[in-house]
Amino acid sequence: MNIAVNAVELLAGLFIAIMGVLVLVLAVLFVIDRVQTGDAIRRNYPVIGRFRYLFSALGEFFRQYFFAMDREEMPFNRAQREWVTRASTGESNTVAFGSTRNLSLPGTAIFVNAPFPPLNDQYAKTEPMLIGPTARTPYLAPSFFNISGMSYGAISKPAVEALSRGAKEANIWLNTGEGGLSSMHLEGGCDVVFQIGTAKYGVRDENGKLDDDKLRAVAAHDTVRMFEIKLAQGAKPGKGGILPGAKITPEIAKIRNIPMDQDSLSPNRHPEVRNFDDLLDMIAHVREVTGKPVGIKTVAGSDDVFHGFFDAIVARGPESAPDFITLDGGEGGTGAAPMPLIDLVGMSVREALPVVANIRDEHGLKERVRLIASGKLINPGDVAWALAAGADFVTSARGFMFALGCIQALKCNKNTCPTGITTHDPHLQKGLVVERKYIRVARYARGLIGEVETIAHSVGVAEPRLMRRRHVRIVQGDGHSVPMNEILPSYSPVAET
Repeated sequence: MNIAVNAVELLAGLFIAIMGVLVLVLAVLFVIDRVQTGDAIRRNYPVIGRFRYLFSALGEFFRQYFFAMDREEMPFNRAQREWVTRASTGESNTVAFGSTRNLSLPGTAIFVNAPFPPLNDQYAKTEPMLIGPTARTPYLAPSFFNISGMSYGAISKPAVEALSRGAKEANIWLNTGEGGLSSMHLEGGCDVVFQIGTAKYGVRDENGKLDDDKLRAVAAHDTVRMFEIKLAQGAKPGKGGILPGAKITPEIAKIRNIPMDQDSLSPNRHPEVRNFDDLLDMIAHVREVTGKPVGIKTVAGSDDVFHGFFDAIVARGPESAPDFITLDGGEGGTGAAPMPLIDLVGMSVREALPVVANIRDEHGLKERVRLIASGKLINPGDVAWALAAGADFVTSARGFMFALGCIQALKCNKNTCPTGITTHDPHLQKGLVVERKYIRVARYARGLIGEVETIAHSVGVAEPRLMRRRHVRIVQGDGHSVPMNEILPSYSPVAET
């Protein structure tokens, strides 16, 4: 009996002590909030005002899980993310009862099914496509869907390893991003596209200029198939890459040839490229040194720029052309960029892609310059639309991040990614198990390719790249859909049939 009484008294005393400490803490916070002058809410509503910022910080997570409908969120909604998750985990992507997609929203793409589609034994299959026919070592690319640029530094070591192994498994290429070539890019054995950013990480000398010896060393790897000169990316056109100092490890510093403990900022453009002639000179130089196809990555700001670029190519001759153009949209993603650039600069790939494809074709370069589309194209309908609009290939970064397990925590610009994808914190990286995640990467790629082939089969063509704008209808403001080739006809000496 005495033991029970003593226990109750002890708990009561502990409770009183805790309450006393709590009251003391609240009193201190009350005084701090009342006397500070930097925050009006906390000054007028001491202690209680602090909850506004807590709820604001947690709001993005509450909306994702409890309040937002399947197709309401940005930058990617739940329906888009869950399709990737099901594809990457090998689950069935069949759904019941009906679509949750609002088919009356302006801009919605609807594919035109054929009245007599091919039989199942005539299923649409992807054909390889040649890139860089004039290079000493052209590239026969096996897949129309590939992994876009994500540099080692922006993403973690296990993330790169999983992407490399998954790309090999799915027989697709992996773009290094502007951070240089690491052993993780190579160890999976996949085809690699080496991106030359404005800072020329991995192929730069001590002054930040292009080093031909380092360029040759990269090209000596058989799995490095192409080189991409990055002029701009969709999330930050006109602004160079940003790698926060907190994410720079000794290994990353060595690969990039940069100092540690300070932000690594790329120039906003290649200093030696001042005009189209300079750009064509750089393309020719890199192609001559490496012997491999060379292209550019850029963002459309206006069609006039591309008319000028292709005019310059025609003036020199088609052999001077880039072997490919990666066209990123203003909706493209990144780990870190100023909000005005993310929100306000650069044409959407939905607007730019058909325009650029037409300009290329008008200049007679359709078979010479391959067009690669990028920018929020992560689901089968997005990719099929891009192929019909004029793209030869589609690349995705964030789709493959979702396949790796990204939960859209929006912490890419910090070193605190909870899934281990964009952090170099060893503790957080443990959550990304390469042996399991690379399988998800491969499943996602194969699943998307398979469903784009399903769409192609439904519209009645034998290969996804044979889809044309007449196979897609675009919903207008009044709710009615119009064939895409009527909105923006494909260029042809003869009207499209």
